[in-house]
Amino acid sequence: MKNIGEILTAKDKGSEILMGNFALVRAFIESNTRVVTSYPGSPTVEIADAIKTIIKDERPFYFEFSTNEKVATEVALGASVNGHLSTVFFKSVGLNVAADCFVQLSLMNLIGGMVIVLGDDPGSHSSQNEQDNRYYALMSNIPVLEPSSPNEVYRFYKEAAKLSKKMQMPVILRLTTHVCHAKEKVYFDHWKIDKNDFKSLFSRDNGPYIPLMSDLKYMQLRAKKKLDKVKIELNSSPINKLECNNNLHYGIITSGLSYLSLNDVLLSAAIKPDILKLGATYPVPVDLIRTFLSEHEEVLILEELGDILEKEIKCIAYDYHIDVKIIGKRKLENYFGEYNYNRVYEIIRETWAGLLPGKDCIKTETTYVAERLPQMCPGCGHRSAFYAIKQALCEDDISVGDIGCHSLGNLRPYFMGEILVCMGASLGVGSGMSLFNKARKVVLFLGDSTFFHAGIPGIINALYNKHNVTLILLPNGTTAMTGHQEHPGTGRNFSEVTEAMSIKNILESLGVKDITEVDTYMQNKLKDTVTKAINTEGFSVVIAKHPCMLKLTRENRKKDSYVRKNVTIMDDKCKNIYKCVNEFACPSFSRDVNDNISINKDLCIGDGSCIQTCPHKAVKFDK
Repeated sequence: MKNIGEILTAKDKGSEILMGNFALVRAFIESNTRVVTSYPGSPTVEIADAIKTIIKDERPFYFEFSTNEKVATEVALGASVNGHLSTVFFKSVGLNVAADCFVQLSLMNLIGGMVIVLGDDPGSHSSQNEQDNRYYALMSNIPVLEPSSPNEVYRFYKEAAKLSKKMQMPVILRLTTHVCHAKEKVYFDHWKIDKNDFKSLFSRDNGPYIPLMSDLKYMQLRAKKKLDKVKIELNSSPINKLECNNNLHYGIITSGLSYLSLNDVLLSAAIKPDILKLGATYPVPVDLIRTFLSEHEEVLILEELGDILEKEIKCIAYDYHIDVKIIGKRKLENYFGEYNYNRVYEIIRETWAGLLPGKDCIKTETTYVAERLPQMCPGCGHRSAFYAIKQALCEDDISVGDIGCHSLGNLRPYFMGEILVCMGASLGVGSGMSLFNKARKVVLFLGDSTFFHAGIPGIINALYNKHNVTLILLPNGTTAMTGHQEHPGTGRNFSEVTEAMSIKNILESLGVKDITEVDTYMQNKLKDTVTKAINTEGFSVVIAKHPCMLKLTRENRKKDSYVRKNVTIMDDKCKNIYKCVNEFACPSFSRDVNDNISINKDLCIGDGSCIQTCPHKAVKFDK
C-alpha cells in the first residue's frame, strides 16, 4: 500500500480522499511549483505536514519554514522574479506581519508567477481575531480565488498558478478553516517535471523592480491594467458556477464555505432558488453577476465576515440600471463568525419566510458535548512556571502575554498575561506600561519561537530606550502551539540538521547584562529568580525553560525509551486544602463528589512537577 507521500507524488492520474491542505500539495506538484515558503499557523499548518510525507530528495520543489511571514513572502518573491513559480502560505494574521512586502507584490513583474495561500479563520478557531483578508486584496490589487472544498482547493490552485504565470502577477488563494480541514475524494491529473523551470531568468529588463517616484506611477498603472485583464479572464472561468433551478424570483450569490452550508439548508426547501457560486471573489466576474441580477427579482448575498461582495454587486446593479432587490447583511451579528448550517438557515428564513420549513419540522440528531476549558497539557513546563511566578509577583503587578502555549496562562487559576496583542508585542506593550510607573512591576512573557519570529526588535528597543521591565522567556524547544515545528533554536530546519542558535548568546550579543536561566520544574528557584529580577532596575531577562513534554514523551515512545512513573495521593497525609487542584491545576488532578482528590492515570505522564506543590507532602511517586 502506498503511503501519502507516494500518493501525492505519483506521476499518473489517480484519486484519493484528502484533506484540503493535503490536496493543495498535489496541486503544487502538478503546477510545477518550484519554491514554497511558510511560517506555521492554523489552519494552514497541515500543508507542511503533507510536504513532510514526501522524502526530501523526491520533493519536486524547495520548501522552508522562514523565521516569520514577511521573510517567507520575500523569499517567494525572490524566487518568482528569478523565473520560478512560487507559493507562500500562512494563517490570516500572518498577513499583518507580511504586509510591508505583500502590498507591493502587484507592482512587481513576477515572471515566474506567485500564489499566496491565506488561511482565514471565521469563528476565530485558532486566531486572536477573524480578519477578512479580502480587504488586503482590494488595497493591493491582487485577485482572490476562493474554493469551498478539497477538490476545489486542488483545482483552484492550478487555476491560480496558471493565471499568475500568464499575467505575471500575484494571485491569492483564500482558504478558510473548514475548507482547509474538510476531506473529500480528489481526482488528480498526471504531471512531469519541466526542466526549464530550473534556470535563473532574473533581468532588470523585466522590471522596473524599484518603486521610486520616477517609476512608481508606471508600476501602479501596470498593476491596474493587469487587474482589468483578470476581470475579463474570470468572466469565462470555470471556477464560477451557476446552478439553475428555474426560479426567476429568488436568486442567491455566494462563495466558499457559505455555499456548502447553503446546499445543506436547501435540502429541506420546497422551492430552491437559483445559485451563482463565485470562485473568484476579487475582482468579481461582472458580466456573470450582471446577467444573474437581470434575471431575478430578489437576490440574497451570502458571505462570511465583511460585506465586500455585497458592495461590489450593488455597484454593478447601480451602474447597469438593473431593477432588482439586493438583500445583504441586515444584522450586525452577521458580520461575525462562520456561516454554518444554523446561521445560513436563520438568514434564509428571515429573508424568505416561506422558502424553508420550521426547524421543528426538520429531523436532526444532536449530541451533547460537555464544555471543556482550554488548558495546558499535563506536565507542561509553563504550568510550573506560572505557579512559581505568581508567587513572586504582587497582586498589583502587571504581566503582559504573547502568542504561544503560554497564552493559556491568562486562564484560571494563574491569570498571567493580562493583555495580548500579537506575536512579539509583549516587549513593546510592556515597555509602554512601564512608563510613569514606579509602583507596579511589569513582567513580559515570550516563547522561543516568537523570540525568533518577532521578539528581537522589541528587546533591542527595550535596551536602547532603557525600559524598566523583566522579560520571562519560556523556551520549550519547539513551535508547540501549531504542531511542534522547528525554529532556529532547535538545531533543525524543515529538512535537515543545522546549528542551533542560542537564545542566551543572542541576548548577550545584543547587550543584555542581567540574564538568568532556570528550569521551570525548579519552582522555588524560579520564584526567587523572578523576585530578584523584578526588583533590579532596568531590563532583565529570566529564561524559564523546560522541554515541551507532549513532544518529548511522543519522541520517547517512538524510541521505546519512555518510562512513565506513577504519581499517587497519600490519603493519610492529604489535608484536602486543594492546592494541587486550585492553584497548580494540572488536569490530571480531580476532585470527586465527596471532595476527595484523585489522579487520572490516563492523563498523568508521571513527570512529578506537582509533587513540590503540596505543603503536606501528600503527592509522591508510587513505589
